[in-house]
Amino acid sequence: MKNFMDENFLLQTETAQKLYHEHAAKMPIIDYHCHLIPQMVADDYQFKSLTEIWLGGDHYKWRAMRTNGVDERYCTGKDTTDWEKFEKWAETVPYTFRNPLYHWTHLELKTAFGINKVLNPKTAREIFDECNEKLAKPEYSARGMMRRYHVETVCTTDDPVDSLEYHIKTRESGFEIKMLPTWRPDKAMAIENVVAYNEYLTKLEAASGMSILSFKDLLAALQKRHDFFESVGCRVSDHGLSTFYATPYTNAEIEAIFMKARMNKALTGEEIDKFRSAMLYELAVMDARSNWAQQFHIGPTRNNNARMFKKLGP
Repeated sequence: MKNFMDENFLLQTETAQKLYHEHAAKMPIIDYHCHLIPQMVADDYQFKSLTEIWLGGDHYKWRAMRTNGVDERYCTGKDTTDWEKFEKWAETVPYTFRNPLYHWTHLELKTAFGINKVLNPKTAREIFDECNEKLAKPEYSARGMMRRYHVETVCTTDDPVDSLEYHIKTRESGFEIKMLPTWRPDKAMAIENVVAYNEYLTKLEAASGMSILSFKDLLAALQKRHDFFESVGCRVSDHGLSTFYATPYTNAEIEAIFMKARMNKALTGEEIDKFRSAMLYELAVMDARSNWAQQFHIGPTRNNNARMFKKLGP
């Protein structure tokens, strides 16, 4: 019998154990795609409780809790305490057995807090209290956690309109771990909702300091922001796409489609695909000019619970 969460967890062969313990475990983390909140790193944020760091924005845990019949107020509600939310998560954990959430939960307890107990309703209070006691210490701050995991570089996920002020603040603070921005221009392609798209272009105009009256202007505004991102250390772009777009188009067609959207007129499916194809090409040209790498998230299924989406939003 093999103990759960022993030093060879998931390492089922001697080769795997050798490669991990003698090589991989000693290497730093270079994370080219994460969703860390830059302000927390800049401010060296001290987490108030295990609930905040674990359940504050984790839609995977929330989904498991909802599936387990937990009321929404214990997921995203404002009228429950941190302990009450954590208690509901602890009740859910045993039912996630054979789901990655079960493994992630116990790996994080072990590697971050040195806790080797199984989380369930009986152990919930002692685990909650022990973790909260540790989270109050300086070495468990946002930056402390990054040091604990031997992080060398992280690349956050940032929209072209983002100010990147917290990346700059972090760099200027002398923090030894690099936090670099990643260019995520999905909203610049999301022309299917013309009202939301025009609202976004207003933000892009403000960020770029120029008017966007044509597709050519749009590319110029994005290039300006692209240059700014590069000046702050960005070297990689990041795209969430339902599919790759490669519908033939002419420059005149794209200008006409863009102007139609600017007038808040609904676009056809073909027009949307042509615009996305043009944008994907032009964004690739920008990245190639700067010698950036590109990342693609293809076909993600999001907001697939229609009832909850209607109730809660994205």
